[in-house]
Amino acid sequence: MITTDTSADAALKAFFDRTADARLESYLELLRIPSVSALSEHAPDMVRAARWIVAELDRIGLEHAEVCETAGHPVVYADWLHAPDAPTILVYCHYDVQPVDPIDLWETAPFDPFVRDGRMVGRGAADDKGQLHMHLKAAEALLATRGKLPLNLRFVFEGEEESTSANLPGWLKSNRHRLAADAVIISDTGFFEGNIPAITTSLRGMLYTQIDVVGAPVDLHSGSFGGTVQNPANALARIITELKAADGTVRVPGFYDDVVAPTAEERYEISCLPFDEAAYQEIVGVPALVAGEPGYSLLECGAIRPTLDVNGIWGGFTGEGSKTIIPAHAHAKVSCRLVPDQDGDKLYVAFRDYVRSVAPKGVTVEVQNLGTAKALRTDPANPVSKAAARALKATFGVDPVFIRSGGSIPVAPLFESMLGLPVVMLGFTNPDDNAHAPNETMVLLNYETGLRTICRLWDDLGTMSSLEARMGGTTA
Repeated sequence: MITTDTSADAALKAFFDRTADARLESYLELLRIPSVSALSEHAPDMVRAARWIVAELDRIGLEHAEVCETAGHPVVYADWLHAPDAPTILVYCHYDVQPVDPIDLWETAPFDPFVRDGRMVGRGAADDKGQLHMHLKAAEALLATRGKLPLNLRFVFEGEEESTSANLPGWLKSNRHRLAADAVIISDTGFFEGNIPAITTSLRGMLYTQIDVVGAPVDLHSGSFGGTVQNPANALARIITELKAADGTVRVPGFYDDVVAPTAEERYEISCLPFDEAAYQEIVGVPALVAGEPGYSLLECGAIRPTLDVNGIWGGFTGEGSKTIIPAHAHAKVSCRLVPDQDGDKLYVAFRDYVRSVAPKGVTVEVQNLGTAKALRTDPANPVSKAAARALKATFGVDPVFIRSGGSIPVAPLFESMLGLPVVMLGFTNPDDNAHAPNETMVLLNYETGLRTICRLWDDLGTMSSLEARMGGTTA
């Protein structure tokens, strides 16, 4: 257990106090870079963001800071390895962000961030530039006030998390020699409803697909050809209605075959979380909440059960006024959130074959696999996870809850499978952060207190040996 050094704590507090304005401006500066990984026109911005982070890492005093080229967007790496008797922690965040559409729902330009009512507003404020920035500033504070860190750190900041992390597995494999560590801290998760501090213990996996329905080579006059040809938009609508039953269950054959059912203990733990359905509904702003699968609660459906959702549909005429056509093509993006032991590549084949089987005649249907990720479960009894819980309680003043996330972080399972490292997901975003949506926000109290949490966690882990951090012992 950490022994508090009041002089060191006072120095940290004084540093945070006097650098508050500069820290906020640095946060704003990073958010102004439109690092949208999914859109090719932002490729230069991705490089600009990576170089900005490397410049900060160098300025702070971290070592071997590098923009690492990949077949896609760069990976940023840095380290500080001068605590020979202390553990080594690998810190993962991502600097890429989601596309900003629908642009008309933003209060201001998405990359013109601002502070309002104690929140930072802008794309990436929470997911995940805000959390990446917290780690930069925590390391800066420790190095500035002490001249050293209490443990060894490696930083891996990805540029493709929001676009399925296609190139990170190869980079991890090629750079295995410089990724040795005792555990991984991922800061890409958040707090529980009510903004209660939380540690995430599981993630769902992902299958992301695109359905392309094609009829004639060009749009056809609906008066001349209506009733004689298949309409691709109508055909796509019929396909989509066949994907799920009225009760929410997925109709794709074999979809549930490999699902590991939650244990009675797991379901009990979830049921004990302080979840206010009415407050949740109000925050989301929907007329009613709907459990996605019979026999499971809202929290279970949102975190530990698999899903299938249409993420976007387009095709035909959508402009002002009328244009009477039969569109030449129609498309849909469809994602599935997966749980252990579902395999995204295996399910893609089943999904593709089922879509083709329910498609009406008169159109050509193709299904693309845009990416997969595996689900992950972590051990909350891991010594690093316990230290993270202590740090949260010490800084936020309450015991954190352990929650399961319905989201996906493609790289997280790879740290376990490729590098053999235990994963701890310590995130700080408020649950109403509007991640992936217009007007994304980070509560600045979460950000500022989270800085103190990270520093306290590093101090706590610095008192352990490498073996204790990995296996437990006197620190448990």
